[in-house]
Amino acid sequence: MQTLIINIKELLQVRENHIDKVSGDEMAILPTLKNAFLLLENDLIKDFGLMENCPKINIDKTIDATGKIVLPTWCDSHTHIVYAGNREQEFVDRINGLSYEEIANRGGGILNSAKKLNETSEEEIYNQSKKRLEEVISQGTGAVEIKSGYGLTVDGELKMLRVIKKLAKNYPITIKSTFLGAHAFPKEYKENHSGYIDLIIDEMLPKIAEEKLADFIDAFLETGYFSVEETERIMEAGKKYGLISKIHVNQFTAINGIEACVKHDALSVDHLEIVTDEDIEALKNSKTIAVALPSCSYFISIPYTPARKMLNAGLPLALASDFNPGTTPSGNMNFVVATACIKMKMTPEEAINAATINGAYAMDISKTHGSITKGKKANLIITKPLNSFYEIPYCFGSNLIESVIINGKNMI
Repeated sequence: MQTLIINIKELLQVRENHIDKVSGDEMAILPTLKNAFLLLENDLIKDFGLMENCPKINIDKTIDATGKIVLPTWCDSHTHIVYAGNREQEFVDRINGLSYEEIANRGGGILNSAKKLNETSEEEIYNQSKKRLEEVISQGTGAVEIKSGYGLTVDGELKMLRVIKKLAKNYPITIKSTFLGAHAFPKEYKENHSGYIDLIIDEMLPKIAEEKLADFIDAFLETGYFSVEETERIMEAGKKYGLISKIHVNQFTAINGIEACVKHDALSVDHLEIVTDEDIEALKNSKTIAVALPSCSYFISIPYTPARKMLNAGLPLALASDFNPGTTPSGNMNFVVATACIKMKMTPEEAINAATINGAYAMDISKTHGSITKGKKANLIITKPLNSFYEIPYCFGSNLIESVIINGKNMI
């Protein structure tokens, strides 16, 4: 099956040769072709170029993209899409002046979601979660990482990971699974942290490995949650089962967690609303990428990741949605890109790089996703007619997507 997209006003993120990610000043460069064609063969990108060089061959399907922008689908490397119910009451509590910590201390937050999840059947969790997944696909996401972390029991965590596995089986979108048993301490382990970490290491991890339920391991490394030393134990245990680390860190405080993550070869460090000079030095020349979650900052009114400081230091940066019931009940990556431009002062070029090729790197899929490169997955966004791709972040409240193609097939 061959599909030819012709008369593309501008084809974004064109890379002749494979790259893993872009960093620093390179992030301001978004290679494009104007008046272009793109040839898909089955689920892969076959060829691309200027319309004057468009091949004259028999094609199964032709799409005329006159006036439209074509770009790779978003790679959302940090979500919590699998959960039960919602936490709209906490939204109102925050409006009424309660902080994230105050809500958590009165039984809200992560423990609230854990209670709901453990009371809900696996089938019902799947049915709720697939609607969210279908929504983000319609919004242009073509690859997504999904975490557990609302079980906080052996059965609950396994239930979540099995739902993620079922979603990956039933939908064409690429899904990476992350075990986040270290999301919070259950009430019964509030004064026995080592006991809960033992449960994660001795009971949860072996079963997860046996069923091949996770690609990554995560922990909420934060004051009042998991300390640096506790997180290091979890990262070390994950390595023994082949699970690479992707760690929540520096959301509210900086406690030298980033240095520890780099030392343990974490693929990504996510949140970073608070960043010190020491954190930046630790990230320099490492394989660990920083992932910003601007819609979380927007929703709970906390600082935004200091993108300009990090890019000026030569670091790579990815963008992700943090889709979750408590602090970011949205997986709309178009809004994430817009918010990065509006609130973090990233240019549209930088934000699109961060949400495509760098997002793919933060999921360890940059060899197959994140750019228009021959041999990569045919995962594309085709916009409605636009003046330029700057409209994508500029018109932050508008749906500018006309079609989403996953593995060469139209999803919308």
